[in-house]
Amino acid sequence: MTQPLAPVLEPATQTAPNPVAAAFLACLKAAQHETWPFDHWLLENPLPAEDCDAIAALPFAPPGGLVFNGKRETNNATRVYFTPENQERFAVCRRVVAGFQDERVRAAIEAATGAGLSDSHLRIEYCQDTDGFWLEPHTDIAVKTFTMLVYLSDDPALAKTGTDLYEGPPHFQYAGSAPYGRNKGVIFIPADNTWHGAGHHPIKGLRKSIIINYVTSDWRDKWELA
Repeated sequence: MTQPLAPVLEPATQTAPNPVAAAFLACLKAAQHETWPFDHWLLENPLPAEDCDAIAALPFAPPGGLVFNGKRETNNATRVYFTPENQERFAVCRRVVAGFQDERVRAAIEAATGAGLSDSHLRIEYCQDTDGFWLEPHTDIAVKTFTMLVYLSDDPALAKTGTDLYEGPPHFQYAGSAPYGRNKGVIFIPADNTWHGAGHHPIKGLRKSIIINYVTSDWRDKWELA
């Protein structure tokens, strides 16, 4: 009796990245690499459009009673992160975290920017900055191995509120700004020359953004991590 042929097994294929990962990978491939005053990459559409809008619609009231002294950490008690708790509450937080946990995203970042992300952890902050907010020129602390800002609003009144870039000391000469706009952004790899901040620009409305960092295992406030 003729035995049925064994099924032919297709070679294993790599699982397609999730939509957030796919959008970011396409964005990174097309990113505009600038070298002055330090290496940075300008981004268009780093998130799927629906996820950009869903983040902007998260039901967190803008914090009140803030102290504007040029440092975000002064208002640490009011800051919002894509923690496991917020991932449980909001699907968009889960999707974005999953996208940036994708190993292909990490590998692409390392290849494109030279960042070292081994043994790193994801930290995503949701920011809603109001009039009076500013940040003094600073470099990110050494335990941050990657910094990306994604802007969320298409309000033309906010067009000049993108992250400001500076030459270093002693004068901290202003060098330019990343363009603020819906689903635009900027990447840089923290180093001793990556001076950036937010000048005393009027903010008409809410300057919404997310800050995506990979940080080392030495990060102190583990509760902030995704």
